[in-house]
Amino acid sequence: MRLSRIGRFSLALAVSVALGLGMTACGGGTVAYIWVLGTQYNQVAGFKVDNYTGNLTQVVRSPYSSNGTNPVSIVVKPGGRYVYVINKGDSKTAGNISLFSVGGDGVLTFQQQYNSRGSSPVWATVDASGNYLYVLDTLYPDTPSYPNPNGLGDITVFAIANDTGRLQLVPNQQIKDSNQTQLTFFPVGPKPIMMRVANGCLFTVNSGDQTVFPYSAGASGQLTLTANSTITTGAGNLTSISNSGNYVYLTDAAPTTDSPGGRILAYTVGTGSSACSLNTLTGGPVNNLPLTSNPVYSMTDNKGKTLYVLNRSSLDPNNKTSSISAFTIDPTTGKLAFLGTGGSPAAGNPYKTGSGPVCMVEDPTNQYVYTSNNIDSTLTGQRIDSNSGELRDLNRGNTFPTVGQPTCMALSGNVN
Repeated sequence: MRLSRIGRFSLALAVSVALGLGMTACGGGTVAYIWVLGTQYNQVAGFKVDNYTGNLTQVVRSPYSSNGTNPVSIVVKPGGRYVYVINKGDSKTAGNISLFSVGGDGVLTFQQQYNSRGSSPVWATVDASGNYLYVLDTLYPDTPSYPNPNGLGDITVFAIANDTGRLQLVPNQQIKDSNQTQLTFFPVGPKPIMMRVANGCLFTVNSGDQTVFPYSAGASGQLTLTANSTITTGAGNLTSISNSGNYVYLTDAAPTTDSPGGRILAYTVGTGSSACSLNTLTGGPVNNLPLTSNPVYSMTDNKGKTLYVLNRSSLDPNNKTSSISAFTIDPTTGKLAFLGTGGSPAAGNPYKTGSGPVCMVEDPTNQYVYTSNNIDSTLTGQRIDSNSGELRDLNRGNTFPTVGQPTCMALSGNVN
């Protein structure tokens, strides 16, 4: 078929507009990048998120070496130009921190390696300004001048250079050892597993004694002990922490008589003289959804309206799949309720995901969420209902293969 001159001009104009918008016949351009860790081959896989479909396509030259052993946590500096991978290490290899720069089309380039002060780093996060990186270590250094008889962990604080992403250690100005030398780390409780920044405070979850250890996070990167240095939770098996504004949520995987699938412990963050304390919300812990089991991770959506909980297993003898429990967050009180109507979960809640979910992220346009699934080495993508918070299947398939035995992941919406 031959096109008239006007027809050819119209077609060329349409193509020009589509290219200008970053659109293709297969989707609507890249809205975000996802980087997923895999422990089987110590790799980082990169994906582009399609704005129109939510589908994932692999970044050029992905996967990349994590430049360490057993990568377990990953952080993106705000602005998206630098990525930090936490390699936990193993019995033969010490843990480390790998710095990557982010190039065009989401390509990662290794820059430099750093060591935290303690051993076996397990988690990392950045402060609200993006100027400081906090790295959580399983054990702080046991030395004659500052022994560690109780097996406590620590936080190593680094200042981040805005122009290069490089790290510089921030010493502890509050505590000195027996030689009157400032510590190079900030002690926390035993066997820490995760931490979050909430309302100017840094909260660490300690699995060794089921407590939360709070620090006040200052503008200079200093962490300051509060009057309530250790928070007792009464949990049986703390597995994660998440927050939405002034509210903090802990997942407790220990079964109880009322909730054999675990619970969510909800708190509000104290202020003033009670700064960085956690005050239990009225009503106490909230039971997980019926037949769900082993909650291991939680995430609040970007709008602060919904809490999603990843469940590794199920109590249904006929359906042992992993799932995502969804709860609505009351904007005034922070209280949780099953996402649904009349006190009952909505149809599909809990939602299906891959086997052995570990982490969950949401894209910056509030359209899609993704989970990393350790057992089947996949990512699961789902669309968020902007009004209700319910999850729907993507139009072109929900499952995307990734590097072997994925652990956590991070998402960046831009590169500035």
